[in-house]
Amino acid sequence: MSLFSNIQIDIDILPKSEDLDLIPISAKYFKIILINICFIYAIFVGILLALYSFADDSGINEVFWYLIGLICTLCIISIVMYYIGFKKRMYAMREKDMTYSHGYLVNKTVTLPYNRIQHIEIARSFLARKLGLSTLKIYSAGQSGGDIAVKGLPKDVADTQYAFLIKIINERS
Repeated sequence: MSLFSNIQIDIDILPKSEDLDLIPISAKYFKIILINICFIYAIFVGILLALYSFADDSGINEVFWYLIGLICTLCIISIVMYYIGFKKRMYAMREKDMTYSHGYLVNKTVTLPYNRIQHIEIARSFLARKLGLSTLKIYSAGQSGGDIAVKGLPKDVADTQYAFLIKIINERS
């Protein structure tokens, strides 16, 4: 009789990740993304305008407008890409783990078991405070890249989830 057993599992009976009911983050968070994108591209336009004002050569005029057009095009592409990715930012909390899914070109889904949580924090930027949003940051034990930062949660939801997770951590100690 063998002490070791490693029976194969029928993968057709495993639960499907598509069956997980993921909750989208607050739509208000996209405003923060838009403000950040526009701010960054406005800096580039400002630098170009400053350089243009110091240029004496009339040949710079044509290059300047091409660069302004390029920056505006990149800004629009960034907004569209972030909008597509924004729709894929979702999370779910279950009785033993939390799942967070995000990404537009490469969709990444991280499931973090509660027994692997090391540290939890809530962060709120200036814009997030103005919009009533929070970021719930959950740090895992180990270095496998299993940390989760759910940005764009309503403050009351983040506070409730924080309290729930702290309770779980304290009960296991």
